[in-house]
Amino acid sequence: MKNIIVSWSSGKDSTLTLERLMESDEYNVVGIFTTYLEGEVPFQATPIEVVEMQADLLGLPLVKIVLPEVFPSNKRYKSLVVEGLKTSGLIFDAVAFGDMFCNGIAEYRRSYIEPAGWQCVFPLMGQESAQLAQEIISRGIKTMLVTADGDRIERTYCGQWYDASLLARLPKEIDPCGEHGEFHTLVTQTHSFDGVLELELLHVEHGERFSHQRYRAKALRKENRRV
Repeated sequence: MKNIIVSWSSGKDSTLTLERLMESDEYNVVGIFTTYLEGEVPFQATPIEVVEMQADLLGLPLVKIVLPEVFPSNKRYKSLVVEGLKTSGLIFDAVAFGDMFCNGIAEYRRSYIEPAGWQCVFPLMGQESAQLAQEIISRGIKTMLVTADGDRIERTYCGQWYDASLLARLPKEIDPCGEHGEFHTLVTQTHSFDGVLELELLHVEHGERFSHQRYRAKALRKENRRV
């Protein structure tokens, strides 16, 4: 089996990617990694301490890579990711990403992952968004829309749970997995977690374009959960 590390956004796509790899006979997941800026994962706006809670519930080491800005140059971004992975202390042969669309992103990822000596793996690439959405729900991956792009989707979706009811209400032009950037998610519960993230919802923060659900999070391990 090849050791593999998974790019982790805190949301549903990276969770599905991770769980498929955990079920594979070909790969052994040794860790997850994330990039962040000013204490939050970009786009999801997930506080880095919440990502640490997720990693703890997964029982996996988390590699944290600090970004200098939201959109550093491609050269700088690639260098930071490769350096962060090389100095992580983890030994792996491959790096996995949860990208779905064949829109040039795979070639971009390979352009810096493969020269560093690792295989680039895309477990979800090229698959239908509607089918992946159903798989996410059927697996019991509980996730909330924590970011909404007001230019693409109604801001009222921010703070709603990603479930069959929400999918049925999404306008037809909206990708059911939000792969055009319409929304981003936070996973609070899944079978690979040894417990759950309990959220106390605070308020929805509306920016000029993006809305973010703000919350307090607490990790509850299975043995500590209330019956």
